[in-house]
Amino acid sequence: MNQRSSDRSERAHLRDLAVAAMRMRGLAPAFPPDALAQANAMTGAPQTTEEPVRDLRSLLWCSIDNDDSRDLDQLSVAERLAAGAVKVLIAIADVDAGVPNGSPIDRHAAQNTVSVYTPAIIFPMLPEKLSTDLTSLADRQERLAIVVEYVVASDGTLANSNIYGARVVNRAKLAYNSVGAWLAGTGPLPPAAAAVPGMDEQLKMQDAAAQALAKQRHEHGALEFETIEVRATFDGDRVHGLEAERPNRAKQLIENFMIAANGVGARFLDAHGFASIRRVVKTPEHWDRIVALAAETGDRLSSTPDPRALQAFLARRRAADPERFPDLSHNVIKMLGSGEYVVDRPGGDAPGHFGLAVKDYTHSTAPNRRYPDLLTQRLLKAALAGHRQPYSVAELESLAAHCTEQEDNADKVERQIRKSAAALVVSSRIGEQFDAIVTGASPKGTYVRVFTPPFDGKLLKGQQGLDVGDRVRVRLSHTDVDKGFIDFERV
Repeated sequence: MNQRSSDRSERAHLRDLAVAAMRMRGLAPAFPPDALAQANAMTGAPQTTEEPVRDLRSLLWCSIDNDDSRDLDQLSVAERLAAGAVKVLIAIADVDAGVPNGSPIDRHAAQNTVSVYTPAIIFPMLPEKLSTDLTSLADRQERLAIVVEYVVASDGTLANSNIYGARVVNRAKLAYNSVGAWLAGTGPLPPAAAAVPGMDEQLKMQDAAAQALAKQRHEHGALEFETIEVRATFDGDRVHGLEAERPNRAKQLIENFMIAANGVGARFLDAHGFASIRRVVKTPEHWDRIVALAAETGDRLSSTPDPRALQAFLARRRAADPERFPDLSHNVIKMLGSGEYVVDRPGGDAPGHFGLAVKDYTHSTAPNRRYPDLLTQRLLKAALAGHRQPYSVAELESLAAHCTEQEDNADKVERQIRKSAAALVVSSRIGEQFDAIVTGASPKGTYVRVFTPPFDGKLLKGQQGLDVGDRVRVRLSHTDVDKGFIDFERV
């Protein structure tokens, strides 16, 4: 499909492509009848749980997520302590209280293992009645939660962590872009925050604590990338355009808080003699290619993998060539290799997460969206209630391998449909010329990224002699929406 005229809407076309891609990748695009019946039978948010529960409804909890997110997994609040320290509390939606292990909803979640987000349709891991309402930490609603508490010292080190059950209320549903602009001094305090006395100081305190955590991790070699996420926008059922999304202070705030919370959860399970599912990125197998990439820029890395040296190289490249840094980031991320889930036995030695420079790291903070987080939540709740470990090590190993495979399949579906949406947007511009940058050059092909509007594709003619980072003038020659192809030729 190269033209935009069609008897059906573009949104419907992308939905059909997404459903087909889900099935091709072994993901279920629809809930089975028994799972829907279980959801329909629920008349309210879960009210009971086996572990002890504290009443924390009076605290100034807030959520910070995407503008259109309703599947809210976590809230945060902070308290100032002596000597510049800050106590941080992260409330995680108690999904297990509404989704018993082995129930129809749980079986579907265990099949897909993750919510799949495509431009025209979302395939939620849990029925929307739960994920966007009954098990979501929804705006101004009382909910059960698992709270991860830790103290951030003035130098960004962690101390005095704890985990417990609680009742909480989301006082302000906030969004990344507006909070990020306010923290950066480029926008007003969001109305939802301004309506809650003291929320402005809360956000400043949380931001300061998050920045201290980030500084500490970067000193230990955490890698700081900048990637460009392109989002398709709609005008009704027509794909309207493409927007580039970049990191901001609010996204960094939540990222740093969640990394710390996931570390606390991993250590908590280990201390209680429980096995856990860890999210790991092992030492890069293609470090030699990262060394070669650095050499192409005139820089130098040692032959031994060193996250601190790699982060220093990234910082130098960001300062020297900010325009090309997102593409450098993308290439380094590919060379680092993808993450995977592995099982860590009590007292074991999991490989850790090379990119985050953390040794103890699980996924626990998004149980509405990721099945490993729901598994971790069940382990945490069993420890809190004094029960035995609810899964054997063999069961956890099988689940970890399955979650890794399905997450990879979900990523492929999301990428494919994003490309199809981009092809729809630019299909009417075949023959036009654009300024672009080479983002990939190998025997598999040469790829370029156009600056305005932000989209990329394959260079089919005139690619000889080009290398990553080269600026080039290209002409859009062909699109295929169904396959997600965008092809260029060099001018």
